[in-house]
Amino acid sequence: MNTKRFYPEVIKKLKWYVYLYFDPREDPNKRRPFYVGKGVGNRAFAHLHYTDESVKEEPKKVKRIAEIREAGKEPEIEILRFGLTEGQAFLVEASVIDCFGLDHLTNAIRGEHSGSFGRVTVKDVLLSMSAPKARIEVPCVLININQMYSSKMTADELYEATRGIWRVGHRREKADFAMAVFQGVIVKVYRITKPWVHASLNYKTRDTKGFTRSGRWEFNGDVAHELCKKYVGKSVRHLVKRGSQNPIHYVNC
Repeated sequence: MNTKRFYPEVIKKLKWYVYLYFDPREDPNKRRPFYVGKGVGNRAFAHLHYTDESVKEEPKKVKRIAEIREAGKEPEIEILRFGLTEGQAFLVEASVIDCFGLDHLTNAIRGEHSGSFGRVTVKDVLLSMSAPKARIEVPCVLININQMYSSKMTADELYEATRGIWRVGHRREKADFAMAVFQGVIVKVYRITKPWVHASLNYKTRDTKGFTRSGRWEFNGDVAHELCKKYVGKSVRHLVKRGSQNPIHYVNC
């Protein structure tokens, strides 16, 4: 039996599915997946074949698979759920990634699912759904950090997730403050030390592999405590165009 690809009749029945990669060197009774993915067809086996792009985008995953093979073994692949729609597969993948956490996985980012939270506290859920509108009077840039935010982030992690690595235009220099935004709610405000600088990629708490300095910027700054008291916990959804995918929005700039 070929376990490195699915036959057409199997693919038809699988539809969209979510799969897990395990390290066979670990105790079967204690092991956890090191990668979570979703797809159709033979997507589950695609990671076994490296490309320059995969090495660049997900270096931790590629390194883990290489280490397994150096030990004379192959990753073990399990199907978690199948027969799904695309939307269901996105939701299951995101939920599993949030459950285990990126610290324990080689996935580069959290999963995505429209209208869904990641793994956050009840407080964050309530804030997102009932936060009053922010009336922002200062020139600032709103920075959406949905993909990186966690309720348990340290101060350094939150700062580094907010300060870079962005594609921003000249309006950045008019902003005196940067506001970290999660699910449309302000979670922190920083005073920007101008000017913005080209992305250094020198971060202590986040993986910058796969990024290039070209065309990307970051700011240096510190927490604006007084403005945090005024704006943290307030909603900025009314200031962002519905459906916008751009993580950067300027206010009063």
